[in-house]
Amino acid sequence: MKFEDLLLETGGFGRFQILILSILCLPRINLPMHFLLHNFLAATPSHHCAIPHQEAFVNLTMEEVLLISIPREPDGTFRSCEMFLQPQFHLLLNSSLQPENNSIIQHCKHGWVYDNSQFTSTISTQWDLVCERRGLNQATATFFFIGVTIGAVIFGYLSDRFGRKAMLLLSLLCSAVFGTLSAASISYSMLAITRTLTGVALSGVSLIVLPLGMEWVDTQHRTFSGILTSTFWSIGNMLLAMVAYLVREWHWLLVAVTGPCLLSFVCLWWVPESARWLIANSKVKQAHRHLLRCARMNGRKDFTVSPEVKGDTRGCENPKMSPNCPLVFAVPLRPSERWQQTESQERVTPTSACSGHQFCARSLCVLGLSAFTSLRSVIAITGKGLSEAAFTVVFLYTSELYPTVLRQNGMGYTCFMARIGGALAPLVFLLDEVWRSLPEVTYCGVALCCGSVAFLLPETLNMCLPEGIEDIEKTQEKGLPQISAPEGMPLQSLLK
Repeated sequence: MKFEDLLLETGGFGRFQILILSILCLPRINLPMHFLLHNFLAATPSHHCAIPHQEAFVNLTMEEVLLISIPREPDGTFRSCEMFLQPQFHLLLNSSLQPENNSIIQHCKHGWVYDNSQFTSTISTQWDLVCERRGLNQATATFFFIGVTIGAVIFGYLSDRFGRKAMLLLSLLCSAVFGTLSAASISYSMLAITRTLTGVALSGVSLIVLPLGMEWVDTQHRTFSGILTSTFWSIGNMLLAMVAYLVREWHWLLVAVTGPCLLSFVCLWWVPESARWLIANSKVKQAHRHLLRCARMNGRKDFTVSPEVKGDTRGCENPKMSPNCPLVFAVPLRPSERWQQTESQERVTPTSACSGHQFCARSLCVLGLSAFTSLRSVIAITGKGLSEAAFTVVFLYTSELYPTVLRQNGMGYTCFMARIGGALAPLVFLLDEVWRSLPEVTYCGVALCCGSVAFLLPETLNMCLPEGIEDIEKTQEKGLPQISAPEGMPLQSLLK
């Protein structure tokens, strides 16, 4: 009997599964609030050089002081990073006479003055991460995603070694601790370190939530569970915008998005460990206890373990990938998913370091549509929707590629490669100094390449989750339409 058949004996997709998926959606909401937080945390408001007080300015308005102290751009706005060596009082008579001699212009020497109408404070205003220090501002997001990259490997291994639930609780606890320390940062160095560690911790949440939910549902409802959790990712995006609108100070914004980690930690105590993982690691009594709990909640009080149920737990403590088992063995959930993924990725950026709205709005400049605000918004929202579709399909793909004994390890290494792009994405914006449209061209080029590679993925339909290496080898060698669980000692005898 396959594990999916065992789930059907416990009532299939019932109240137990619905409750688990509902609880797992809580951390899923919180993830994008951290992953996209940089857009608000490091926002750079309009600014200009701070002008030291002089007695000659007593009878002048602030606008006149700026006029004689700061040079202007061709469009009439004041420059953000430069000021005059000496006040140019003659500009009071004719403001259109902008000096052409750059020798009388210098970089800001006394700091900056920021527009606080939109943000009370950000890390940019806190530590003057503008002008020559602009790169440090973007590097904050890079540090975070470097942490996510490292955490993908760490938690991928640990969750296969010590269990999904234990590592999920650990990652949530660490996320709350390091998130709070980030909010209390007293220097840029402290913020960079704590944000990196927060990324490491949150990587475990990102890796474990979806597979843990999928391992408790049958084949028919696996797509539904994956789409449900991904829907709550989108809800998290919307909530982040609302929270950032209400909380304009970066310290308290960090506290606001970190608090839900503690709520998720408390609620997840109820969620049981994956029965698939327990059986694969010879912890059959615990698996049986959770299955009985599942059956009772689903109204199947007469549930008993059938003697035919088999679970080979031998040799699973330190599994190694067979040379005949490729790491990239794609298993689409629906015959049409490969095409959906291709169409989506060809239209959006593959990185999660910047929001789809921000990327699409900037990309329209390349198409010469920057003047059409309404059209930009429509295409931006469409692009964001397509990016979420691609993200959902890719995550569902990957969760089904690996057997239970290696699923989280494989997910970890896959996310490790994916987060490299996320870490580099904020730095790509700095390429606008080389060519204004180079960041957009780079993002679009990478997206097109990803969409093209998707054509190489094979198609499958209603395939059971593989439990061991042998399952994948059987599928490759015999071309079986479904993957069955590995044979071994009966579960009934192991319970004695």
